[in-house]
Amino acid sequence: MSISRSLVRSAVAFAAVSVFSVSAAAQGGMGGMQMGGAKSQTPPSPRDSLAATVAGADIKVNYGRPSKRGRVIFGGLESWGKVWRTGANEATHFTTSKTLDFGGKTVPAGTYTLFTQLEENGKWQLIVNTQTKQWGTAYDKTKDLVRIPMTVTDTNAVVEKMEIQVKPAGKGGQIIVVWDTYKAVAAFTVK
Repeated sequence: MSISRSLVRSAVAFAAVSVFSVSAAAQGGMGGMQMGGAKSQTPPSPRDSLAATVAGADIKVNYGRPSKRGRVIFGGLESWGKVWRTGANEATHFTTSKTLDFGGKTVPAGTYTLFTQLEENGKWQLIVNTQTKQWGTAYDKTKDLVRIPMTVTDTNAVVEKMEIQVKPAGKGGQIIVVWDTYKAVAAFTVK
């Protein structure tokens, strides 16, 4: 009788531990741990954000940072003549606290999404779009606020992980997109 009670107790304890383990793993409650205690890898296109103050304007950008991973990016993965989401996954969001002027093209204070028209001849355009909170491939041309010519140059070195920067320059600033061997710049002044 004591042997069968012991077996029943062991079976109940094993079942309880099994249910806890399955439940914790399903809910992600094991701290992202895998067998052997190793943490799961960083996603290939993690979200990133930046905040900068340029000439009194508070500017924020939130975007996905894709990696090159040995691929041909521009003219390959991102084909010429295409509107690119300027990042990965969710659309890239851009917020400014003041009106910005991009060579006569005005972007009032507010929140927008950024896309880029890619052209093989280097005549890229930064697209400021009024639609927000969408997936990056859900581009709606009818929501374009402005299209801004960008200055595109070679980086002289491969940039593995895409980056967006906002930097002071002259009497205003620049939005800079760098990835693979390309650097694209859109200059602005603050109104």
